[in-house]
Amino acid sequence: MEDYNKSDRQEIFSKKIRAGKRTYFFDVKSTKGNDYFITITESKKKFDEGSYVKHKIFLYKEDFNKFVEALNDTVNHIKTDLMPDYDFDQPSRSEYNHNNGYNSDEVNP
Repeated sequence: MEDYNKSDRQEIFSKKIRAGKRTYFFDVKSTKGNDYFITITESKKKFDEGSYVKHKIFLYKEDFNKFVEALNDTVNHIKTDLMPDYDFDQPSRSEYNHNNGYNSDEVNP
């Protein structure tokens, strides 16, 4: 039997999304049985301490379809029923500020 250590569970794929003061990470990792799962991590910087607060969700293959369906239903409800006039394709304030050299934490004149 082969020895298994934690370093064998390297990330297979990673996607990072910056969203204002938060950063989201979508990571595919492998199990010791050569199966795969997703971790979704929200990381938010605590400016007063300089540290980060992280929240993590583990999503296993048997739940992928239910999770995606529920997320799509929820987002579509907001887009069609609660905010039908909002342009979700427009850049967010933090994207605009980042692309124009502004710090999203500063108040812009």
